[in-house]
Amino acid sequence: MQDTPDPAELLSAVATLMREELLPALSGRNTFLARVAANAVDLARRQFELEQASNAAETARLKALMGHDGTLEDLNRALCEAIESGAVSKDTPGLADHLWATTLEKLAVDQPAYAAYVRRVQSRD
Repeated sequence: MQDTPDPAELLSAVATLMREELLPALSGRNTFLARVAANAVDLARRQFELEQASNAAETARLKALMGHDGTLEDLNRALCEAIESGAVSKDTPGLADHLWATTLEKLAVDQPAYAAYVRRVQSRD
């Protein structure tokens, strides 16, 4: 076991440093580039924090939907092939729920401040 700070804490500290200390001292293009870098660090932190649980949930949903075991990549490929062949359609029980949950999990990493995502998450509380 590693001592603190953990990787998520380190990434958070770097993003905070960039936003609070470096960005105010920059101008023009460098401000934009530093903001992009800080956003990338935040995205990496969120992915680090959320990926394991969201991948496990997605895998479980896909196993139930597809009716067999496999890796997340294999199950996603099987779902795509089933949709392409017509074996799975928008009317397949569980498909819409799976796609919606997967989309929300991806937004939690990529765009957690996206207004529609925030409304949806708040409506669950």
